[in-house]
Amino acid sequence: MKTQRHYRYLPAPQRNEDKHRFVLRLMVAFALVLVMFAVLTGQLYRLQVVKYRQYVDKARANRISLLPTPPIRGEIVDARGVVLARNYPAFSLEIVPNRLDAPLDETIAALQQYVDITPGDLRRFEKFRADYRGYDNIPLKLKLTADEAGRLSSELYRFPGVEINARTFREYPHGELTAHFVGYIGRISQADMERIDRDNRGALYRGTTHIGKLGLESFYEAQLHGAPGFQEVEKDAQGNIVQVLRTIPPKTGQTLKLSLDLRMQREADRLLGKRRGAVVAINPQNGGVLALVSKPSFDPNLFIDGIDTENWNRLNTDWQRPLINRATQGLYPPGSTFKPFMAMAALESGSIGTGSILPAPGAWSIPGSSHQFRDSVRSGHGAINLSKAIQVSSDTFFYQLGYRMGIDNVATYLEPFGFGAQTGIDLPNEYIGVLPSREWKEKRFAKSTPNVRQWLPADTVSVSIGQGYNIYTPLQMAFATAILAADGQVYRPHLVSELIDHENRQSIIIEPKPSRTVPYKPAYFSYVKQAMGKVLQPGGTAWRIGAGLKYPMAGKTGTAQVVRIKQGASYNAAALAEQHRDHAWFIAFAPTDKPQIAVAVIIENGGWGANAAPIARELADFYLLQLNTAVETVPAAPVAAAVRTAMTVKPTRVQAAFAAVAASSKDNAP
Repeated sequence: MKTQRHYRYLPAPQRNEDKHRFVLRLMVAFALVLVMFAVLTGQLYRLQVVKYRQYVDKARANRISLLPTPPIRGEIVDARGVVLARNYPAFSLEIVPNRLDAPLDETIAALQQYVDITPGDLRRFEKFRADYRGYDNIPLKLKLTADEAGRLSSELYRFPGVEINARTFREYPHGELTAHFVGYIGRISQADMERIDRDNRGALYRGTTHIGKLGLESFYEAQLHGAPGFQEVEKDAQGNIVQVLRTIPPKTGQTLKLSLDLRMQREADRLLGKRRGAVVAINPQNGGVLALVSKPSFDPNLFIDGIDTENWNRLNTDWQRPLINRATQGLYPPGSTFKPFMAMAALESGSIGTGSILPAPGAWSIPGSSHQFRDSVRSGHGAINLSKAIQVSSDTFFYQLGYRMGIDNVATYLEPFGFGAQTGIDLPNEYIGVLPSREWKEKRFAKSTPNVRQWLPADTVSVSIGQGYNIYTPLQMAFATAILAADGQVYRPHLVSELIDHENRQSIIIEPKPSRTVPYKPAYFSYVKQAMGKVLQPGGTAWRIGAGLKYPMAGKTGTAQVVRIKQGASYNAAALAEQHRDHAWFIAFAPTDKPQIAVAVIIENGGWGANAAPIARELADFYLLQLNTAVETVPAAPVAAAVRTAMTVKPTRVQAAFAAVAASSKDNAP
């Protein structure tokens, strides 16, 4: 009772204060409720109205997916349509590790009950696994047999995360015969992806696992690759495809049709045999490559899905270096095959005339020097003219000629024949070689003492017979020979003569015009070509192969020193290791009056140049007398109703389209 009286009779001011405090608390609570309700309403509005379309699309994306469909790579065929690089379908056993419901090792062990999985398959799988992202398919076994695919497919429901997919595989049916120019494809590496992204071509490689790595496969990657398509599919909660909503098919890559006839390639390969070296044949009338052989060779099929360690080590430790394309990357002194071009330079520069006579003794010395430069014939050749000097390959004649010209004239008048520059062939990584000059030596030996950097008269003397600092590729020698044969008309060498677009049912025929002309007097071309014709006649250095010719042929032998022989010593091949013996060269073209083929042959450590001459003779016989260049070719592929567009395309324009690839070519100047 006392307490009740106490609260009942509180003073009025205190009762008002309590009431005010209560009302204030009630208002604050009400305000908080209003604020929270407003936030909730705003969020509902944002989700249901403002973000409605975005979240609908996201929800739809949870069940709708776009699956890229990789394009079918274009084929590569020879001049008659014989396939050199093709595709074929097969099944592939693949694993998505993040979708497995059992440990990876246990899954692989279980799969081995149905499929023969070799140690090599497992090594390849681990290699791919290191490079793949979490949800990518990793191939466990490529190219399942029909029995394996059938056996496993009925049990596949037991293996979540394991798939059997139909894939298109690349194959090179002629293997080593075409490896060095066709090249090969390989799996896309991180470096490849970075380059693709830099070129803004990432969208074209969705779903693609391979890219051109070497040869035509690399140079014409943009044409061969095609463009991907896609499937829009609906999936269930487990990621299984319920239905295909829309399909856009991929675009097949273009087919490359070559100027090269596989029969010529096979014949050149047969003639070179098991010897190390290269054979390059070019049509001087249009620059089309007729044969390009480099030996030893390799099997490009080994590289498609990742070469195993054993084969990789074997190819890389082989002292014969089979992976090097000797035709475009082998650098050799040209020896006496250089002399016809020296003759052209001397005539055009006015250093000698067609009627001039010079002594050609067994040895010659630079005025004021005691060092003797010897001829291959110790007795010499007497007093002879330029034509005779080419026919008998007189070194002392050309020593004097080079000394008389000086290196400035030599370099200036030889450059138009393509020496010291890339030919521009449609193959990647072509080496340049060296056309020596004062400026080149100064730059090459910039860090050496001044007396080393200085150009000496003896340097010019060595260069004048194709030795010294001279080094060129067999392709460059064939290119220069073709220019000489065509009286100065320069056609850039090319392997591809036609691009066939199956998607648009069209083809572009590449008919190059001369990219330039060597502006030397026609009389000088005729003079030197006639002199080269005498090389195959009695008294010439290749007279043996001239017997029985059914057409006029011109050529030049060359013996290129690999090691220097001491002053006064004699060359003894038997006393030298094989790698130190002379290289055998031969260049030729035929028929002399209307050349249809120009050939350069080198046999590494093959001895005298005449040893290479029979290869060029027999190859020319095969081309001119058996193949018949007018033979009608068969279509490269079923493009029956195709619109064939003949385009005159300068090779420089063809090259410009692939400038990024051509920029990777190497300057291997020593």
